[in-house]
Amino acid sequence: MRAVISPSCAADRLALRIMWGMVLGLGAGLAARLWAGWSSGAGAGAIWVAGEILDPIGQVFLRLLCFVVVPLIFASLALGMVQLGTLARLGPLAARTFALFGLNMAVGVALGLILMNTVRPGERLSPDARAQLAEKYGVDAREAEAGVEMQPRVTLATLVDMFMPRNVLRGIVDFQVLPLILFAMLVGAAGTQLRAGRRQRLEELLEILAELMARIVHYAMLLAPVAIAALMASLVVKVGVDVLAALLLFVVCVLGGIAAHLFGTMSLLLRVLSRRSPRAFFKATRAVLVTAFSTSSSNATLPTSLQTSRDILGISSSTAGFVLPLGATLNMSGTALYEGCVVLFVAQVYGVPLALGSQLTLLLLTVFSAVAVAGIPGASLPLIMGLLANFHIPPEGIALVLGVDRLLDMARTTLNVGADVATACIVDDWMRPPDRAAAAGPASARSS
Repeated sequence: MRAVISPSCAADRLALRIMWGMVLGLGAGLAARLWAGWSSGAGAGAIWVAGEILDPIGQVFLRLLCFVVVPLIFASLALGMVQLGTLARLGPLAARTFALFGLNMAVGVALGLILMNTVRPGERLSPDARAQLAEKYGVDAREAEAGVEMQPRVTLATLVDMFMPRNVLRGIVDFQVLPLILFAMLVGAAGTQLRAGRRQRLEELLEILAELMARIVHYAMLLAPVAIAALMASLVVKVGVDVLAALLLFVVCVLGGIAAHLFGTMSLLLRVLSRRSPRAFFKATRAVLVTAFSTSSSNATLPTSLQTSRDILGISSSTAGFVLPLGATLNMSGTALYEGCVVLFVAQVYGVPLALGSQLTLLLLTVFSAVAVAGIPGASLPLIMGLLANFHIPPEGIALVLGVDRLLDMARTTLNVGADVATACIVDDWMRPPDRAAAAGPASARSS
């Protein structure tokens, strides 16, 4: 009888293989540089191998991810809109829930961008190393520089052009994510107005498209261990070990931003908007946060979140049943924070400056793109590559962070789930009459 491997176990094994691929790639690259130091002719040979063999292997993985950027964003966002139905019938519950979801993600992105602008880990590379990276991706780097010079001043007219170009297909082909997001949301909103039968068929078609793209991402992730080993070896051969120090500092920044948002922002929101005790809240949700960290899946943590919310936090079944499943799909605070940090880190590495207006646009884009992230390993990678291309940053730069993505995925999922439960607490307190709110839930879950 064949043993059945659970999805979480398979994801753990894949993540382990990717990390081993990163380690082997770094080791091979360091060995090649040492060999080049001992032999005068070995340096040119190592660079030839990196450019002619290792880079193409890595490009197969990256191009597979590029294939799914447009259809994945479109299908995920449009499907989410169609599945919500008519928001007007949901009334205050939906309005307050979505307002908190948007606030959570916007604050997460802002915290990440502030940290990245303060510490600037991507600039810790030496000028020579950044020049070598620019030479490695010469065409993309030149396009990036040209794109920065041509970036217009942000006005109402330019915002209209960014969201609604005259030729939406050309904008989508050029990896402009804003018109794609707007078009997907319009299709989803229009889909909610269709008759029940047609709306069901549209939902099924979008689900099929989203599932197909998810399977292609799965194929790409199967190649990830070999591709990451090839890309990291090539990177070390051409740039050296400076990139490792910058990468470690990037990890510290992301983890610091996640911790600040989870334990700082969530505590403040709970205290101000619900009058709950943050200490009691985190004590009550320990099992939820540990489950989220270990599984790296909001959906897999959902049963634990629902049980804890109802039995320990005293949240009504109707509020928990609405907010938590919706939050597992839409409220991606940690993912949004991570996406913004990656874009800014890669921009700093390649020396592509992003002005304040561009970073505000990045904040908006990451909030919408985080909503479109599917619940599968590596699903955010194509969306991040789309964001990089949108700001004229070489999308290949995502290879810098792939080796540490698993650890950061566990951390950002913990933030995603924690923000979901905190939102459910706040919305439940808002929806209860004052006399019931005072009596509902265990006393330990509320402030004294």
